[in-house]
Amino acid sequence: MNKRTKIAVLVINCLQGGGAERSVLTLGQGFYDLGYDVHVLRFKPLVEYDLNSNLNYHLLRFKPYKLIPGVARRHKIFARAVDNYILNKIGQPDIVLSNLERPDNIFRYSQLSNVAYVIHSTLSLYYKFSQVNDIDKLKSKLKDIYSQHPCVCVSDGVRDDFIHHLGDITPIKTINNPIDRDGIQELAKAFVPEYQNYIIHVGSFKEAKRHDILLKAYAKTDQSLPLLLLGQGKLKSDIEQLITDLDLTDKVKLLGFHKNSYPYVKHAQFEVMTSNREGFPMVLAEALALGTPIISTDCQSGPKEMLPEQNLMPVDDIDAIADKLSQAMKNSNQFYATFDESLLPKEIAKQYLAFLKEVSN
Repeated sequence: MNKRTKIAVLVINCLQGGGAERSVLTLGQGFYDLGYDVHVLRFKPLVEYDLNSNLNYHLLRFKPYKLIPGVARRHKIFARAVDNYILNKIGQPDIVLSNLERPDNIFRYSQLSNVAYVIHSTLSLYYKFSQVNDIDKLKSKLKDIYSQHPCVCVSDGVRDDFIHHLGDITPIKTINNPIDRDGIQELAKAFVPEYQNYIIHVGSFKEAKRHDILLKAYAKTDQSLPLLLLGQGKLKSDIEQLITDLDLTDKVKLLGFHKNSYPYVKHAQFEVMTSNREGFPMVLAEALALGTPIISTDCQSGPKEMLPEQNLMPVDDIDAIADKLSQAMKNSNQFYATFDESLLPKEIAKQYLAFLKEVSN
């Protein structure tokens, strides 16, 4: 086997059960398939995924550095430690991708070359621009971070929002998250769920996913199909209480977080998403890879870029969502859509390399 001479480093805070974390692992395989030596560096030990043995994993804890007074000083010192770790333990990287808020703050001070930020969220919604008192101060901080390196946005909606609010401050390009179709289809064969003829929702119990809207809309239907919720998070107790208040305890099942949710998605009548904020909703693309029909809210970024208009619902509109749920329960096949093969990991990795090559010339 030829020795791999090119190095890709993917940096993220931890590997807990989120879409960005999953995309890092999937993109890592894409770079591996292109012949790269791939390293995933994280700052917290938490891991909730089965790790791909083709990739190398590193932990450099940020927690001890929290004792350093001053946020900027803390980040500068840790950035030097990160740079030194990468150069001494991994080697000179050909590409470094920073994912999510903590690494982005760190890599603002990195001296490494070939660094790019991956913007996974619609920034104006993630940081709640409309509720911030000193919005100019926040935007100035974000401009200071994201002007340091080129930026990749995971959807056109994320990119348009970035440019609208922060301006033309850096080279920027839309590159969607990678989807390992073949791997997903294989994992979906792992078991057959005990449930039959059901609706599936996959997502963390957090505000942006709007489980409350979903449950209130579902309560307005005839509930002819049960609703399965896969996920975990800080709002779980609120969701459990709402299920009780809406008298849905016999119809809604909370299944917790599953490392392999794909059998549930494959065997569902359809998948539903009711988020009011997404970057690139991987659960939708993964359902497409499994041939599962989908209905989704038309939130600012993501869904409209992969689904037909008839599959979309207004954000936060309980009656419209209830109506679409009822349509899908009667005939889910009308909400089938095709998978885009340009999302395969190797193809997405190629787009990253082409973008970094373009901006370095």
